[in-house]
Amino acid sequence: MWLADNWKDYQVIDCSRGEKLERWGNYLLVRPDPQVIWDTPREHKGWRHMNGHYHRSAKGGGEWEFFDLPEQWTIGYRGLTFNLKPFSFKHTGLFPEQAANWDWFGDKIRQANRPIKVLNLFAYTGGATLAAAKAGASVTHVDASKGMVAWAKENAVSSGLADAPIRWLVDDCVKFVEREIRRGNHYDAIIMDPPSYGRGPKGEIWKIEDAIHSLVKLCAQLLSDDPLFFLINSYTTGLAPAVLTYMISLEVVSKYGGHVDSQEIGLPVKETGLVLPCGASGRWEK
Repeated sequence: MWLADNWKDYQVIDCSRGEKLERWGNYLLVRPDPQVIWDTPREHKGWRHMNGHYHRSAKGGGEWEFFDLPEQWTIGYRGLTFNLKPFSFKHTGLFPEQAANWDWFGDKIRQANRPIKVLNLFAYTGGATLAAAKAGASVTHVDASKGMVAWAKENAVSSGLADAPIRWLVDDCVKFVEREIRRGNHYDAIIMDPPSYGRGPKGEIWKIEDAIHSLVKLCAQLLSDDPLFFLINSYTTGLAPAVLTYMISLEVVSKYGGHVDSQEIGLPVKETGLVLPCGASGRWEK
């Protein structure tokens, strides 16, 4: 398992009865987590003195209950600054476990000693985009949500990367990739963080189990002659690490060689010393 264990501004303090207690900077949040199936004593005082609590509804969805929490605040990670704001379906605008991948590909970009072009698909609020840009890459950031792309731009400004070579695009990721193939464009690295289910700007439906392999196949056509890495994240579905390895091997290793490693990714839990699993990632590199 790959651990996101270099955070100072974020921490999973405890988890019990379907929820996790987290510290986001100076604030404590309690949010649901489907992996937390155990019932352990909630001894940490944060369970009784949280700043925000997301209550899941039995009918699906849910709502936030706030106790002295600002509408927006920031946390930092290795020179990057992220703007947080609790919004629909329990999210804050950041997936901290992805720092395990930011560290990995950031090192690869810095050590490449050449210009690196990165394509970040389903790029959300830009965590991976900013980590790649800070490492020295030029990045094309694609997400179907105009609001998420605007949020990512805010994070770029807060991180001192307003003038970094980042191309911001609101677009359907599959259609963008198809157009890039027709245009003959290529990238040295591709990152994709697809949702299990989503809709494009014009209502296009995306289901990961139906669409992910064909997208990987398309993306393999966008890789340059000397690609650096290919990364797929899967945190909201039951796709096992071995499935990611198999899929990337079929489409990328067969053409470029190299090797694939896929693992669960996780966050350390302070109170127990155990690790909370947060999905899986598949990494290809030469």
